[in-house]
Amino acid sequence: MQLDAGELLAFYDTPMGQVARRMILRRLRQLWPQTAQLRVLGYGFATPYLRAFQIDAERVVCVMPAQQGVAGWPDGRRLVALVEEDALPFPDAMFDRILVVHGLEGADAVRPLMRQLWRVLAPEGRILIVAPNRTSLWSQIERSPFAHGRPFHRGELDRLLRGAMFEPLRWERALYGPPLNGRRLVRSGAGWEKVGARLWPRLGGVHLVEASKSLYAPVPIQAKKRHEPALARA
Repeated sequence: MQLDAGELLAFYDTPMGQVARRMILRRLRQLWPQTAQLRVLGYGFATPYLRAFQIDAERVVCVMPAQQGVAGWPDGRRLVALVEEDALPFPDAMFDRILVVHGLEGADAVRPLMRQLWRVLAPEGRILIVAPNRTSLWSQIERSPFAHGRPFHRGELDRLLRGAMFEPLRWERALYGPPLNGRRLVRSGAGWEKVGARLWPRLGGVHLVEASKSLYAPVPIQAKKRHEPALARA
């Protein structure tokens, strides 16, 4: 079950939430160092990460699925709205960048959501999905918000993206430290990331995958038909 907006807001006020935000945001900025004059959409509960893009982006808005609820952003203002995941209220190709956080794992219908995200992404745009890693502690311990909803293996995300006409470009992981609450974890978060990425790279708490929009659906390879030998006429 997906956490609601109030529970996610409360999580990011905890020491563990502060570490999660900082470590994930560090990876996000490595993947997207520049968003100058771009239109950015956040889907799910992406607001803890969107402030970093407000400085130079042309426009930054966030939408949250109806079943999750909504929290005012930024600072109680209304740059965020509730939407139905299979009917995003935007014109085609409106956004240059789409950031999905706490959105994919709790979706009622993942494929219709992915088609909507494809529709509103510009042809040369990029989508960046943050999703829980099935093999990590962060997807298994209840105090972690990434343990609520559906976690993913990398292969599952890859197939989901390609099936929705996206082309994965770059893969990263974040959150190698344990999902614990405590000020000591806040201070040691960066150290965990460096050590974890080197020693156990597959155990990061979340996948980060950047993908581009494909304009052509993949053509399935059909098995060649075996020709039966012709029967000799009597």
